[in-house]
Amino acid sequence: MTESKGPQAGDAAVPGKKKRKTPLDRVRPYAMTLVVMAVVFGGSAVIGAHVRGNKDTKVKEPTGAAAPVVVPTGPQVSPSPTDTPKGPKLDVPVHPTVPVTVTVYEDLRSPVSKAFYDEYSPMLTQLLTTGQVQIHYRLVTASDKKYGGDGSLKAAAAAACAQDQTRFTQFVDQVFRHQPDPQTDSLAHEAFLKNLALKAHKIKMQTFEPCIEQGDHIGWVSTSQTDFAASGLGDVPAVEIDNKPVKDVSGVSPQKLRSMILAEAKHVIAVQATPSPTSTMVG
Repeated sequence: MTESKGPQAGDAAVPGKKKRKTPLDRVRPYAMTLVVMAVVFGGSAVIGAHVRGNKDTKVKEPTGAAAPVVVPTGPQVSPSPTDTPKGPKLDVPVHPTVPVTVTVYEDLRSPVSKAFYDEYSPMLTQLLTTGQVQIHYRLVTASDKKYGGDGSLKAAAAAACAQDQTRFTQFVDQVFRHQPDPQTDSLAHEAFLKNLALKAHKIKMQTFEPCIEQGDHIGWVSTSQTDFAASGLGDVPAVEIDNKPVKDVSGVSPQKLRSMILAEAKHVIAVQATPSPTSTMVG
C-alpha cells in the first residue's frame, strides 16, 4: 500500500494557517479606494463648478455700493426721475475725510443751551450739510444740580434712546422747541418725553418706550457728565474745534465761530497736503 503524504501544495488550506496573498489581492483595496475618491472628487468638482457658476452670474451688491452720479446735460436743474440709472449699483464710493470735528456740549434742561442751539444750529447745520465739518454732541446734566431733580438726566437718556434709531437730532430739536421751565423738572416725566418722541416722527415707540422706562442709557449719560465736570470746560455752552476749546463761546457770534471752524479746516487741509519728509538712504 502506498503511504499517504497528506495535503500537497495547492490543496485546501490547513485550518489556522493564513492563505498567501497574490499580487492582485494586495492591489485590490487600493484600487477600490481610488475608485471611491474619483467618484467623490469628481462629484465635488461638478457641484463646485455649479456653485461658482451661480455666483458668477448672480449680482449681489456689496454694502455701500452706489449707482453712478447722473450729471444733467440739458437745461434741467436736477436729474429727472427717468435719469436714475437702472440695474445694479456697481460703484464703490470712497468718501473724503472730514477735516474738522466740532464738539458741542449741551444740557437739554438748560435755557442757556436752548438759546445757543437756536442761534448757532443753522450755521452748524449748513457746515455739516456741505461736508466741511462733522459735529459731535455731548450731553451733560449740570442743570439738575442747579435746579434739583433729574430732568436733564432723563431727557439725555431719552435722546440716547432716539439715537438707537438714528433719530437723535430730531428728538433733541423737539426737546429744545418745547423745553419746559427748568424749575418744573417736566423733562423727568416719561409721558412728556414720549410725547416729544411722537413729535419727532419715525421713532418706533415699541422700542423707545422700554428704553426710557428701563433707563438703558442712564449710566452712559452719568459718565458723560462726570467726564465733562472733570474737563475744566466750565458751563454750557461749551464748544471744541478739533479738541481745542473755544474761549468764551457765548461772546463769539455764529459768523465768528464759522470763520474759526473754516480756518481750522484750511489749516488741516494744508497739513494733509504737505508731503512727508522721506528718509535718506545711507549706502
